[in-house]
Amino acid sequence: MSSIHPFVRQDVAFPSGDSRCAGWLYLPAGLVSPPVVVLGHGLGATREMRLDAFAERFAQAGIAALAFTYRHFGDSGGRPRQLLSIKRQLADWDSALAWVKTRSDLDGTRVAVWGSSFGGGHAITVASRHPELRAAVAQCPFTDGLASALALGPTASLRMTPVLARDLAARVRGRAPAMVPIAASPGSPALMNAPDALPGYEALQPAGTTFHNEVAARVIPTIATYRPGRAAKKIAFPILFCVSNTDSVTPPAQTLRYARTAPRGEIKRYDAGHFDFYTGDTFETLARDQTEFLTRQLAPISAPWTP
Repeated sequence: MSSIHPFVRQDVAFPSGDSRCAGWLYLPAGLVSPPVVVLGHGLGATREMRLDAFAERFAQAGIAALAFTYRHFGDSGGRPRQLLSIKRQLADWDSALAWVKTRSDLDGTRVAVWGSSFGGGHAITVASRHPELRAAVAQCPFTDGLASALALGPTASLRMTPVLARDLAARVRGRAPAMVPIAASPGSPALMNAPDALPGYEALQPAGTTFHNEVAARVIPTIATYRPGRAAKKIAFPILFCVSNTDSVTPPAQTLRYARTAPRGEIKRYDAGHFDFYTGDTFETLARDQTEFLTRQLAPISAPWTP
């Protein structure tokens, strides 16, 4: 059995755009310039919602980890609050990668990205734009906005039209955004309304969470046209796709079609729902599979430490 490295967690922040992203940096003890993986979360989620659990496992394997929260959410900067901008979130990823490469205590030549759900789609996009990376992990990734919109259902989609119109008007007039729920019960207008969406999100929230179950409605049309899976074919380095066979949010059939276009893609499938990936036995299996993959690609070098 491999050794488990102790680690320390630092509260950090890095500049992005006109503001900053808050994050946690996990540093394995006893290693000089370890490789690093950057972790970003899903739709409106913050790093407190189980990114720490994955980051801890990677740090225990000798891989430093930066888990960050996007601008406009949680304790990161950015106004207005709860603004979900795909362009800005991708810029946050670029800023995170630039920041880890400035750290003398990290190996900026051995860097990977890890994203889950909507962040899994971002990880695919970012990986396609950064050929210098060593590896990527896309967990239950959002790969096709149209497929996800069809999974939501036309009735629920149409019911969001009025709030979308109000928010677009608010944007033009410089007023506070009109909000739409991220997750809601089946049949309710929201970005996700599958039966497991609302309880799934609630299960990820620790005490004192910074998560708010709403985003500015103006994101709706951009989500529907975002198809990060198409970039998988451009990723020349290894990328691991962890796919839920019963995913209610990011339909697996379309995800698998995209994943198979990645030249060095690896696919692992799990008989667990989208929100089951973060907890319990499914989390344990995923963390083990992902740690093995990242260790294989990033080659952390063990060194003695003082307990």
